[in-house]
Amino acid sequence: MSKSVIQVENLSKAYQIGQIGTGTISRDLERFFATKILGKEDPFLKIGETNDRSIKGQSDIVWSLKDINFEINQGDAVGIIGKNGAGKSTLLKLLSRVTSPTTGEIKVKGRIASLLEVGTGFHPELSGRENIYLNGAILGMRKKEIARKLDEIIDFSGVERYIDTPVKRYSSGMYVRLAFAVAAHLESEILIVDEVLAVGDAEFQKKCLGKMGDISKGEGRTVLFVSHNMAAVQNLCTKGILLENGIVSTQGEVDIVIRNYLETNKLSDFWIQNNKPISGIYISSANVIITGRQPNLKLIINTEIFINESTNKKAFLAFYISAIDSSPLMEAIPEYDIIDCSKPKTQKYIKTELELNGLIPGIYNLGIWIGIEHSVTLDWQREIIQFEIGESPILGRTVSFPKHAGFLIPNSKIIEIK
Repeated sequence: MSKSVIQVENLSKAYQIGQIGTGTISRDLERFFATKILGKEDPFLKIGETNDRSIKGQSDIVWSLKDINFEINQGDAVGIIGKNGAGKSTLLKLLSRVTSPTTGEIKVKGRIASLLEVGTGFHPELSGRENIYLNGAILGMRKKEIARKLDEIIDFSGVERYIDTPVKRYSSGMYVRLAFAVAAHLESEILIVDEVLAVGDAEFQKKCLGKMGDISKGEGRTVLFVSHNMAAVQNLCTKGILLENGIVSTQGEVDIVIRNYLETNKLSDFWIQNNKPISGIYISSANVIITGRQPNLKLIINTEIFINESTNKKAFLAFYISAIDSSPLMEAIPEYDIIDCSKPKTQKYIKTELELNGLIPGIYNLGIWIGIEHSVTLDWQREIIQFEIGESPILGRTVSFPKHAGFLIPNSKIIEIK
């Protein structure tokens, strides 16, 4: 039988908008006496309302979370999803004891290592090495225990050259690399990771997801993961919690939770479960390589498709590039009706070149579509892979394209099919 490591009962968190305090000294004293001395609910929070940012509120107090209840067992990998403002980060901060609940109770068995925001838990004046020891000490580990993990942490982070440099000089990507390596390798029973991983490059994100999978499945530790990348949540997690306006809308099996989220937000038409066939011809894998320099960057896309059931009609690929928040930027269709799908139980490899002119530094999603006759969809992997641009095409540019540029159609061509 699984052992419960986190129990959350009637958890709520209220925030006051604008000026902090009740407005008068007498009410401040009344609040202090009621909450701190008598242990009762704050009398001035009863007028609060749920955290729905789409409507105008009537009071200056909102409930970021309201009456949250759930239980997490040892070894569970739990994805916490929801729209921006749903209360995900607030929940993780409460679980990590960064802030205190307004009402309710959290029971935790074991040590928690958290990766919530870039810079959290690091002292900027200390070196990377010194911060590793500092974080271990905070978790209650002895110096010898930390020293045994030191080489493994530095190797995983990939910042060995700068490990004795004060972390205030690190880039955000280096910060996240080291912070994740520390959180994942020090001996905590529970690992909590917020969307902060999006700061890292695509390769490191994949490495982190693999490590979290090992932590949960191989080491029996518990992982809580917040992300807007549904493919990552589905691949890593077995259970899910969906937050909507500060309340738990759905909890349970991760596939059901993701489906409810997508249907609620009218995204289900765009979702295809990663690497699961929806027809007799589907995309089985993909990888990308960036070549050249700005402003002449090119993306080399290697796509593998599997033909389970043959058709006499030829298929073609389309490629979609979106920002990290999934807003669309580019669409490319190199050539129509070029992929022979007449032989069943075979694989096809398609190598495509796509121009990336105009993208500023950042992380982008690549989606791949395969279909026939310009309208029949065989498979659509909306965010099958992520890649990172490291330099700007024009000095000082802060947006991906000039204003009002619209949805771009870059030059692209098929290099090889085999």
